[in-house]
Amino acid sequence: MEFSKDEKDIITKKIQSYFREELESEIGQFDAHFLLDFFAEEIGPYFYNRGLYDAQALLEKRVEDITESIYDLEKVTEFRR
Repeated sequence: MEFSKDEKDIITKKIQSYFREELESEIGQFDAHFLLDFFAEEIGPYFYNRGLYDAQALLEKRVEDITESIYDLEKVTEFRR
C-alpha cells in the first residue's frame, strides 16, 4: 500500500495525536512514520481485501437489482423459458 508524501504526513500526525490523546504518550514523527509503514505493510492488506469484498457484494446486489428490473419490463407472451 503506497501513500503520497502528503498522505503520510497527515496520517503520521493522526498517529501522534492518537498517542497523545488516548495513550497519554508522546511519539516522535520518525516512530509514527515507522508505525504507519508497519501497519500499511502488515495490516493494510486485510483492510484492502475487506474493501474489495464489500465492493464485490455491492456490485452483486446492484446486478441482481438490474436483472430484476429487466424481468419487470418483460411483456407477457406465449413463449415460455
